Amino acid sequence: QVRFLESGGGLVQPGGSLELSCAASGFDFRFSAMAWYRQAPGKERELVAFISSGGSFTDYVESVKGRFVIYRDNSRNTVHLQMNSLKPEDTFRYYCNAADSQYKPQFEDWGQGTLVTVSE
Repeated sequence: QVRFLESGGGLVQPGGSLELSCAASGFDFRFSAMAWYRQAPGKERELVAFISSGGSFTDYVESVKGRFVIYRDNSRNTVHLQMNSLKPEDTFRYYCNAADSQYKPQFEDWGQGTLVTVSE
């Protein structure tokens, strides 16, 4: 069974930092590209960041380029999102999933996500 367990969210002031983590299981993680997605209530989930299976290629939505860094640890089946210079518009629930070459989520199963709130 595919499972994703996201953690690391919380309340942070504008300009602050958070690091999100995702522990994945139930599929061959080391051969799977991964991505972070985010969703606001009532809205569709959107891509935030993508990383190739080996970690050598990354890509980001324009609004987070230069502020967020995605990286992975294939020995631990984890993927992380370092979020710096956070802005109120980064307030979302964040999720991870395996991703295809079009950056679309590979699995229908999702974790509970982790909530990031950026506010004074």
